[in-house]
Formats: sequence, C-alpha cells, structure tokens
Amino acid sequence: MTEYERSRTMPALPEHVFDQAANVGQLDGWLPGALHVRPDDPPAVTVHEDGSDHDTPALLRPRPAQMRLEWGTREDGGYAGWLQVAGMDTGTSEVTVHLSFFEGAHDPGEAAACEALDHSLERLEEQVRLRVDNAAG
Repeated sequence: MTEYERSRTMPALPEHVFDQAANVGQLDGWLPGALHVRPDDPPAVTVHEDGSDHDTPALLRPRPAQMRLEWGTREDGGYAGWLQVAGMDTGTSEVTVHLSFFEGAHDPGEAAACEALDHSLERLEEQVRLRVDNAAG
C-alpha cells in the first residue's frame, strides 16, 4: 500500500470549505482535471478518467458532522481517500487530502500524486474564495 497526503490553509470557515468540497455537482471544479464524478444512487458514483476513457464505480461519503469526505473504488478496492477540514482560531481552515493505493496498478507515483493533490487543493481554495467573496458582496 502506498499513501500520499497534502494540506493547505484556506481563508474561510470550515463549514464553508466542507460545503464546497462535498458538493457533488461541483467536484469537477477541484478534482484533478482528468477526473469527472457522476452521481448514481448515493453513496454510489461513477468516476470517469479522460486519459483512459474509463469509468470506475466508486463510493463517495460526506460526513458533515466530522467535516470529512471519504471515497474509494466500489468493486476492486484499488484506492481510497479522504478530505478532512479543520477549523483554526483565525477563522481559517486547514484542509488535508489523503490517498491510499492498495494496488500498484492504481498508484500514479509520488510526483504525480503530490502534484495532483496540490493542484486540487489550489482549485478548491479558488472555489471557496469565490463563494465567500460572492456571499460577502
């Protein structure tokens, strides 16, 4: 098993960050660009990967009370991940994303995984910032 984890501080309350991250209709806005999530019968979703043009049955479970989003493959158990939002005293939030690959075939390698996680956190921060700015304006 291989695991990767990245964190980022975001300038918003944890509830705002979690609501944005867990919004199934807007996951494409912060996930890596080649991945697209289509809701099925919750918690079931289908993840489409542009590069391979492959659909993967997956699960997506938001846990609002814990401000945690969990996901993973539905049938083969190849990978799993979670996103955790934690509030900080300054009115900001720390967001941590963790990926676990149980089979080497699913593991993109450390450089690619960390780059994708960093980019996803940047994109999520942009979405959160736009939402907070629009709510204030």
